[in-house]
Amino acid sequence: MFTGIITDIGTVRTAEDRGDLRLVIDTGYDMSSVDLGASIACSGVCLTVVDKGAPATGAQGIGGWFAVDVSGETVSRTAAHQWRAGARLNLERAMKLGDELGGHIVTGHVDGVGEIVSVTPEGGSHRIVIHAPAELAPFIAAKGSITVDGVSLTVNAVEDVADGTRFGLNIIPHTAAVTTIGDFAAGRPVNLEIDVLARYLQRMEHYRARG
Repeated sequence: MFTGIITDIGTVRTAEDRGDLRLVIDTGYDMSSVDLGASIACSGVCLTVVDKGAPATGAQGIGGWFAVDVSGETVSRTAAHQWRAGARLNLERAMKLGDELGGHIVTGHVDGVGEIVSVTPEGGSHRIVIHAPAELAPFIAAKGSITVDGVSLTVNAVEDVADGTRFGLNIIPHTAAVTTIGDFAAGRPVNLEIDVLARYLQRMEHYRARG
């Protein structure tokens, strides 16, 4: 379980096909405090640490690296460009009982892939418009929460279109600086996770309509 509050930006050092895709990701995390088998959300995708190590000799800082295996199923259901060497990933370690819930409840299970429509300066911030597939439309609402590449964000506006939904976000400079959102440009695919509460409400409505 996660909160959508990013605590590091990792960089994919290597991506190797071993049947599943083995990624080695450089991070600023102190890997001595991360156990093998721990979960780390990588741009919104919950992955399991299968190997880890300290920084190379002479490297600055206390960070290190960790390795994850990404299944073909996960690759097929997420933004594929992030699973390559050099890609920057939003990282969040799994929350612990008693941690501050600064964002919203995030599972690390991607519901669909959206696409950046536009990025426009607005005051000191940026307005980002994202196209979401039609199956996610019922779960996206103004003032509701959504996770974009692992980042907990608030939806400002929603517009239904013929092939899905477009929704707008206001990104303040701090958020752009400490996440990969500062790299966003039109045409970029992004991982989307809907609010888990919206998912359960939709399920309840489905059974209420049947009964």
